[in-house]
Amino acid sequence: MRHRRSQMLRDEEGENFWPSFTDLISTISMILFVLVLLAYIQNLISGKALDRTKTELAATSMRLRASQQEITTSERKLKLLATQIEAGLTQLKLSQAQVEQQQAVISDSTKQLTDVRARLQGIAVLRVEVLQKVKASIDQQMKTAVTGAAGARIAENGNIVIDESLVFESNSYTIRPEGKRFLDSVAKAFANVLDDTEVRQNIDTILVQGHTDERGTVAYNRELSARRANAVLDYMFVADPTLNDQYGAYFASSAYSEFRPLSAVKNEQAYEKNRRIEISVVLKDASVRSVIDEYMKSLDPMVNPPAGAP
Repeated sequence: MRHRRSQMLRDEEGENFWPSFTDLISTISMILFVLVLLAYIQNLISGKALDRTKTELAATSMRLRASQQEITTSERKLKLLATQIEAGLTQLKLSQAQVEQQQAVISDSTKQLTDVRARLQGIAVLRVEVLQKVKASIDQQMKTAVTGAAGARIAENGNIVIDESLVFESNSYTIRPEGKRFLDSVAKAFANVLDDTEVRQNIDTILVQGHTDERGTVAYNRELSARRANAVLDYMFVADPTLNDQYGAYFASSAYSEFRPLSAVKNEQAYEKNRRIEISVVLKDASVRSVIDEYMKSLDPMVNPPAGAP
C-alpha cells in the first residue's frame, strides 16, 4: 500500500515536472526572441541613425570644404586689401609730400605777390603824384587864362577840356584870338611840366584830341576833328618853341570825330558840349609792365619746371 502510494507520488511529481520545464523553456525562448527582436530593432534604429549621421557628416564635410574655400578666398582678398592699403599709404605719403611742396610754392608765390603788390602800389602812388604835379602846373599857369575863358576847364582826370566856342568858329579849324591867348598859357604850362625830369620820365604822350558832334558825315567830322587837333598842336609849338625843340616827341594829335561824346542827348546844348578839344596826359605803363614781367619770369621755373624736376 505504501509502495503504491509512493509510486503514485513519484508519478505525479514526474507529470508536474515536465510541464514546468516546458513552460520555462517557452519563457526563455520568448525572452530570447524578444531580446533578438529588440536587438534587431536596435540595429535598424542604429543603422538609420548611422546613415543619418553619415549624411550629416557628408553635409558637414561639404560645408567645411566650402568654408575652407571661403576662408582661402577671404585670405586672398585680405592680402590684396593689405597690398592696396600699403599702396594707398605710399600714395598718401607721396601726396603729402606734394602738398607740402605746393604749400611751399604757394607761400613763396604769396610773398612774391605781396612784393609785387607793394611795388605796383608804389607805381600807382607815383602816377597819382605825376598827375598832381601836371595838374598843379597847369592850374598855376592857366589860372588867369581859365578864369577868363569860360569855355575851358580841367576835368577830374587831369584832362584840359576846351569848348569849340573858345578856340574855333563853327565848322572852322582856324584858331580865334581868344583861343590863342588861352593856348599860350597851356603851352607854357606843359613846358614847365616837362622841365621836371621825374615827371617827364613817367609821361608817355601828351595827346591833343579833336571831337565833333554827330551831325554831318563821318568823313567830314573826322577830317574836321583832325584839322582842329593839328591846329592846336601846331600853334602850341609856335607859341613856345621849346615844346617843339626839346619835347616834341612827347606830343601827338588824334581825331575822334563824333565817336566819344560827353553827352548822348540829341539837342543843341549837348552838341555844343561834345564839340571840343581835349588835351590829356598819358602816363607810361613800362614800369608796371617791368614789375609784372619780372614776376612772371620768377614764376617760369614753377610754371615750366626743367626736365627731371619733381
